[in-house]
Amino acid sequence: MPFIDSKVTIKLSNEKKEAIKSKLGKAVSILGKGETYLMVGFDDQYDLYFGGEKLEKGAYVSVSLFGNASREAYNQMTAAICDILEEELDIPGDHVYVTYHGIKDWGFDGGLF
Repeated sequence: MPFIDSKVTIKLSNEKKEAIKSKLGKAVSILGKGETYLMVGFDDQYDLYFGGEKLEKGAYVSVSLFGNASREAYNQMTAAICDILEEELDIPGDHVYVTYHGIKDWGFDGGLF
């Protein structure tokens, strides 16, 4: 039940969205989750400012998941996300923020997990 929501400053082609989605689908195993219930969202051409300056290339990624993972897993997932964004979009890791949100109650298909 993870949801990975990415806000990026650049325009994303459908091919790039597919590539990133696929790589995130593999990386989510770091958090002990599978791709079966993974939802991924993209908000491109998003204005982001860092240190008072508008970023040409930057990203904010929010990872919500049912339950929690360890700090070490979050650290590894952050590295994976930064690697994916650098490989696919040339966004440097020092222009990427990643946040994690453990969710106790998660609804799906008319009920709770």
